[in-house]
Amino acid sequence: MAGRGGRPRRVVPRPDRVRSLRGARFGWLDAELLRRGWLREVPAEATAVYAFLCLAADRDGVSFYRCSRIGEELGLDEQQVARSLARLRELDLVAYAPFRLGAPDGYHQVLSLPRRAGGDGTLQGLLARLQQGLEGGERQRAE
Repeated sequence: MAGRGGRPRRVVPRPDRVRSLRGARFGWLDAELLRRGWLREVPAEATAVYAFLCLAADRDGVSFYRCSRIGEELGLDEQQVARSLARLRELDLVAYAPFRLGAPDGYHQVLSLPRRAGGDGTLQGLLARLQQGLEGGERQRAE
């Protein structure tokens, strides 16, 4: 069904269930995760962990949940949670500080989205820049 200007009319499938920020706590996901292509960089398990951390975080983006509890809530084992958290830290989407020195669990902070260097901060983009740097070094040695 077309609206004005030939554009499709916006349809709300369940107007009785429109979300509202009224009464919301702090949990939210930044739409830029999708727009900037971050979701392509994060495996499904890590996306679930990221969503959990966003929903469990306080106003500073910090979650106090232990890894075992995150796994219980998401149906993941400890290794899946650990791999997911490592990937999120690698991408600079989440920061970590242990509860105390040597503790396996700690505070996980959902970070503001990092800027993408050169417009392409994807893993493929980073690898391409690294490859270019290596090739440039090889050319210099050959000269």
